[in-house]
Amino acid sequence: MDNNSLKQKAVSGVLWTSIQRFTQVFVSFISGIVLARLLEPEDYGCIGMLSIFMLISATFIDGGFGSALIQKKRPTQDDYSTVFFWNLGLSIIIYLILFVAAPYIALFYRTPILCKVLRVQGCVLIINALQTVQSNQLNKQFKFKKIAITLTSAAIISLIVTIWLAYKGCGVWALVTQNILVALIPTIVYWATNKWFPKLVFSLQSFKELFNFGFYMLLTSLVSTTVNNIQGLLIGRIYNPTMMGYYSKAHSTEKLSSQTISQVVSQVSYPLYSEIQDSRERMVIAIKKITSSIAFLTFPLMFLLILLAKPLFIFLYSEKWVESIPYFQMLCLAGLAICLQSANSQTIAAIGKSKVMFRWGLFKQLLGVAFVIIGLLLFGMKGMLVGMVMKSWLIYIVNASLVSTHIGYKLGRQLLDLLPTMLLAIGSFVISWLVGKFLPFGMYPNAIILFVLFLLCYLGFATILKFEALNQSIDMLRPLIDKVKKKNKHNNE
Repeated sequence: MDNNSLKQKAVSGVLWTSIQRFTQVFVSFISGIVLARLLEPEDYGCIGMLSIFMLISATFIDGGFGSALIQKKRPTQDDYSTVFFWNLGLSIIIYLILFVAAPYIALFYRTPILCKVLRVQGCVLIINALQTVQSNQLNKQFKFKKIAITLTSAAIISLIVTIWLAYKGCGVWALVTQNILVALIPTIVYWATNKWFPKLVFSLQSFKELFNFGFYMLLTSLVSTTVNNIQGLLIGRIYNPTMMGYYSKAHSTEKLSSQTISQVVSQVSYPLYSEIQDSRERMVIAIKKITSSIAFLTFPLMFLLILLAKPLFIFLYSEKWVESIPYFQMLCLAGLAICLQSANSQTIAAIGKSKVMFRWGLFKQLLGVAFVIIGLLLFGMKGMLVGMVMKSWLIYIVNASLVSTHIGYKLGRQLLDLLPTMLLAIGSFVISWLVGKFLPFGMYPNAIILFVLFLLCYLGFATILKFEALNQSIDMLRPLIDKVKKKNKHNNE
């Protein structure tokens, strides 16, 4: 694939993935506002307690084969069929294991309703197994428009149904239904429109070839998923569903913020990295542009959220979620690193270094979970959150170090490239925070003033200092702007 064609597909991918992600963010935003008022913290807590079991199961079912299919330049029909039957068979087995284990998991948390919730929500594993190959084919073919339309429609439909159920007093079952619909609708659409059907074949050769790469991706993902969700297991066991609900709301809000932009770029960057994996020079240029753009957009967002956390939570979710605010602010500090992690780790996957990813992934995750557990045992929830911040930055540094070693984009250079954006975001935060100390108005007028002031400081200094990341971010949005202008011109004519 030539450079121009690859660039056009990447730009188109960013455009449609951006539309998809930001529409989903808007839907989640509305969902969070409405459902937080209709449901109780313990309803969210029940789902949060089970998330580690659902996520680990989903990771194990994929087995790294999804990444292996995308990383392989020309997967065959036998490859796709083999992965499909493997995922489907394994999902059924794991669901049956969870079905049997559900009463014991409920007993562990001392929350009886979790038994029924897990048995119903576990169906999501089988549903997702049916769509994995279909979704990977679309990603591999850069068909991000179809993915965007499908996932956006699923999010909207599931939201409408969930709000109705919550209004009717269904409690936690409204959230369970939402999770099932979000998985079921894309599965139906992909099978109806992608026109791919598996052959009745299971190729041991394909399985072995994909497994050689996917196995270490699986182990890396299992360790990562376990460590990233271990705090939910600990909170649910040590505290109660209500406390877990406060944490879940803070975490989901932060995750929505820190990962939205990075996921938009990352969904496109992995197949892009795979296409240029033979040229380290091109990869260095791509990594620099991608990470600089992500940082320029997400760093100010995270500091803005820390600055405006209290009025934001009260306005969106009501007073009953106030206890989530300090959790949210600490998680935003972790989010600064989280938004950069995947852009680096995907480069190592794209060049086929899955074994290296696993070894270092095991190191960083085990050390990171030690920070979390020690913090929780010594200082409670606040200590755990500090441990999560330390873990997030440790993971980013390790990922960046691997890029330095295997791609040639040196760690010191990476940090220096990000430093101006970080300093600009911190400076804008400090100025706004100091001004906020002297504002005499109410909470919401003050929040509006601080929001405007922060943006003026950040964008103003970025323009004056001629930040390269500013131009790169504008270039990412230019196709959308040009498309709108062209459409308006056509309508006027």
